[in-house]
Amino acid sequence: MSSCNDCIKFSLNIKDPLLEFLDISTGKYRNREAKFYHAIVHLDHCLNCGSDNIVHNGHLYSNVRYPALDASLPVFIRIAKERIICRNCQTNSMAQTELVDKYCCISNATKRKIIGSLTEDWSMKSIARQTSTSTNTVQRVLEKYSPSSFEDTDWLPEYLAFDEFRGVGRQLHFIAIDGHTHKIVKVLPTRLKKDIINYFKRFPITVRNKVKTVTMDLNYYYDIMAKELFPNAQVILDRFHIVQMLNRSFNSCRIQETKKHKKGSWEYNLLKYYWKLYLKPFDDLEKVKPCYQSRLKNTLTQEQIVADGLSLNNELENTYNLMQDISKALKYRDTKKLRSLIQSKDHVGNMMHTTLNTFKRNLHDILNAAKFDESNGCLEGTNRKIKQIERTAYGYANFNHLVTRIKLEEKDAIIKEKASDYYLAA
Repeated sequence: MSSCNDCIKFSLNIKDPLLEFLDISTGKYRNREAKFYHAIVHLDHCLNCGSDNIVHNGHLYSNVRYPALDASLPVFIRIAKERIICRNCQTNSMAQTELVDKYCCISNATKRKIIGSLTEDWSMKSIARQTSTSTNTVQRVLEKYSPSSFEDTDWLPEYLAFDEFRGVGRQLHFIAIDGHTHKIVKVLPTRLKKDIINYFKRFPITVRNKVKTVTMDLNYYYDIMAKELFPNAQVILDRFHIVQMLNRSFNSCRIQETKKHKKGSWEYNLLKYYWKLYLKPFDDLEKVKPCYQSRLKNTLTQEQIVADGLSLNNELENTYNLMQDISKALKYRDTKKLRSLIQSKDHVGNMMHTTLNTFKRNLHDILNAAKFDESNGCLEGTNRKIKQIERTAYGYANFNHLVTRIKLEEKDAIIKEKASDYYLAA
């Protein structure tokens, strides 16, 4: 074997013994400058009967795309595949190579590069440009990883987390993940109650009984559904959503009070421009070192600003105290105090009153939020990554493409680990 052949094979990382490289040249391919490696694939026996009593019958030439270091100069391997006629069985055969699949002109190395790129936050158009292929080729490679129709119904994680995200056509999709390993369990095209129940009903009751906790936001039917599907599971309302509801309720009361005062007045500025201080934990407010506040024309500490704002209205002060106390009880896992605060009879804002009624209806789940460590934080992080995937692609029109891309970009995903050996190395 020539030294030129050995050198080219080493540089291209090709180990197929049947493939022999002859020469290198540059030329035009579809009006673009390209580099061509000329090679031949030999065939010394009949593929049907194995006989070596053969007659040479010409070559079939094909241009196979290969990964290039410089995307502006595509690389092609021009392969001459030897054709033969067997004198024993009178069948025609053609030489094949591990470099590329039969009836295909995209090398397996290029497909591996596409799969590797799909695990990163790149658009399909960018991947196609880097690999000198078309967007349709990238989509076809992606579809090979589309979710299998077969699913294992003999296992569910002990700690589930439910949520939804906005995806194809601005529609809301349901997502469930493992609360401990953070791996995606299932993504459904809709978040309708009947679809979610039908999916989990496929799991035997013995499997569903092993689920210990289900973490969710304050979606009304998630709670009912979880108790029906997982009889032994503790339903936990996410602490972030509880605090978020409290903050929104207080902000509603603060805004109503702000509108009662003349724009630009001391009272208006006190409530309008220092709203972040009211949402900050009271213990974290600066209480010693005063600073000059240009809006108030005075030197005050953060604690004094909040105290002056709350003194304007008794209802606002009660709402603030309740918000701070519930948040603190959640932080320190004080279930006894949390129960008494939710049953509070203080005169608070209308929206806070509605929030308390919601908490009373879900009292057991609220108390579980203080008892258990599980939360929806991991799922919110997954949803943030999904938003970034959609933003990079300017949205998806195909639900299966979206789900496959999510699973490919999932951290430590099994499918990502197997991406490098999905196509056999040439």
